[in-house]
Amino acid sequence: MTQTATVRPPIHEDGLPGSEASLDPKPEWQPRYPGSGRLKGKVAIVTGADSGIGRAVAVLFAREGAKVAIAYLNENEDAARTRELCEAEGSEALTFSGDLGDPEVAHALVDLVIGDWGRLDVLVNNAGEQHPDKDIREITADQLQRTFQTNIFSMFYLVQAAREHLRPGAAIVNCTSITSYKGEPELLDYSSTKGAITAFTRALSEQLVGEGIRVNAVAPGPIWTPLNPCGGASKEKLEHFGENTPMGRPGQPNEVAPSFLFLACEDSSYMSGQVLHPNGGTVVNG
Repeated sequence: MTQTATVRPPIHEDGLPGSEASLDPKPEWQPRYPGSGRLKGKVAIVTGADSGIGRAVAVLFAREGAKVAIAYLNENEDAARTRELCEAEGSEALTFSGDLGDPEVAHALVDLVIGDWGRLDVLVNNAGEQHPDKDIREITADQLQRTFQTNIFSMFYLVQAAREHLRPGAAIVNCTSITSYKGEPELLDYSSTKGAITAFTRALSEQLVGEGIRVNAVAPGPIWTPLNPCGGASKEKLEHFGENTPMGRPGQPNEVAPSFLFLACEDSSYMSGQVLHPNGGTVVNG
């Protein structure tokens, strides 16, 4: 049964959600190694796959043999480019534009994938948004609801839509963040959603592991994607982005994507409810 919900329209801030095509320097999305068929015959949905980490994951999955559904909000140029890159790997790809914070849209995405390809093996919940505020009093009710709607509500809606199609051996991989563990003073609402995602991952794993469905997460540190330079971080933070990591630099999307691949394929067959931390060497608990 299709659900309905009060869905706030996306917050319109200059540059958001952000175009990868306009960034200089460009994020590094290219897979670093030849494929080995680890997702051959599989069908995957990757949300937020038009750019950044999502693009890197989608192209890597395609290289490993998966058909990939590229879900995104409205960056049509970036999404078309991601589709081209996936098809250049010899795989099939489709694009889907919509606000996944709306349960009807989430169901429409799953219905499209099942209608075209007849199965769903991997769900990557990566889409997210963030808005910097130095004072909690600056966070409006609309922004708070939007951030939760995009970052965590969409995960509930997509898993609800996908659940009947997930068979034993299927994998769900959620994108949480180092902010879930360390906090981030300029990103109170974003950090809170990422904490919710970490808890969601662990609880959902407990619910589904007996059905042969594994649920894990990836918690990136500062990664060079459109999310930060296109309005998701203050100018001051961008000037020294990633310099506070032990490695002294931000990461690239293709340094994160292999964590998603590992959790999506049989290499991680004895892991569920866990979080991987590609974060430049910062030690966190959990």
